Amino acid sequence: MSGNLGSPTPIQPLSVGNVVSAGIRLYRSHLKDYFLLALRAYIWLFIPVYGWAKCYALISLISRLAFGELVNQPETISSGERFVNSRKWQFLLMMLLMFLVGIGVVVGMVILFALFGVLSAALVGGVGQQGNPASIVLLIAIALVVGIAAFIGVLWLLTRFYLVDVPLAIEENIDATSTISRSWELTQGYVWRIMFISFVAFLITIPIQIAFQIVSGIVQLVLGSLIGEDLGFFTLVYSVLILALSFAGSAAIVPFWQTVKAVIYYDLRSRREGLGLQLRDHEI
Repeated sequence: MSGNLGSPTPIQPLSVGNVVSAGIRLYRSHLKDYFLLALRAYIWLFIPVYGWAKCYALISLISRLAFGELVNQPETISSGERFVNSRKWQFLLMMLLMFLVGIGVVVGMVILFALFGVLSAALVGGVGQQGNPASIVLLIAIALVVGIAAFIGVLWLLTRFYLVDVPLAIEENIDATSTISRSWELTQGYVWRIMFISFVAFLITIPIQIAFQIVSGIVQLVLGSLIGEDLGFFTLVYSVLILALSFAGSAAIVPFWQTVKAVIYYDLRSRREGLGLQLRDHEI
C-alpha cells in the first residue's frame, strides 16, 4: 500500500459526524481482528525495547488496515504486518522523539509558571509580605488566564502530532522524523476540528470504560469474599486479573481510536491534497 492510494472517484471532505460514524463502522465490522491485534500489541509490552517497537507497529497497523478499507484496497493482516514490522525500529524512534517533545513541553511549562511565580512575588511586594487585595485578585485573574492559555496551547501542540504514527504505517519513503513533519503538515489549519472529533470519540468510549470499571469492581468483591483473610494471595490474584482486564479494556478502545485516526488522515489528505477516496458503505 503506497502513499498514493486512491480510487478514481473522489468524495467530498467529510463532516465531523461522518468521520466519527465511519470510524464506528470500521471498528464494528472488524472488531475481532482489530481487538486481537491490539491485545497482541499490549502483550509485547512485557519485552523491553524490541517488544515496545512491536507494540507501536501493531497498533499502527490497525490504522493502515482501516485506511485500506476506506480507499477500497483492503489488505490482509499478514501483508500489513510485514510492512509495519519492516519499520518497527522507526516506530520506536518516533515514540522516543515524541517522548523528548513531551519533556520539552513539560520543561517549558515549568519555566513559564516559575516566571509567573517570580512576577507574582514582585507584584505583591516580595515573598513573605502581605499584598493588597486588589493585587491578589489581579494575580488570580492573570493566573487563570495564563493557565487556560497554557492548557489550550498544550492541546494545540498535541493535536499537531495527532497523526504521527499513521503516515509511517501507510506512506512510502517515510521515517521517524519525516512522519512527525507529515503530521504537522496535515493537521495545519484543522486543529480545532480534530479536537472536536477527538472529544466526540472520547464520549463514545465512556460506556466501554465504565463497563470495565464495573467488572473490575465486581472482581474485587468476588475475590475478597472467596479468599477471606489471605491478603497476600488476594493481592496477587487481584493484580493479575486487573492487569488482564486493563489490557482487554485498552485492546477494546485503542482500535476505535486508530480507525478514527485513519478516517481523519484520509479526510485531511482529501482536503489538502485532493486524494480520491471512496467509502465503501456497503461493506463497512
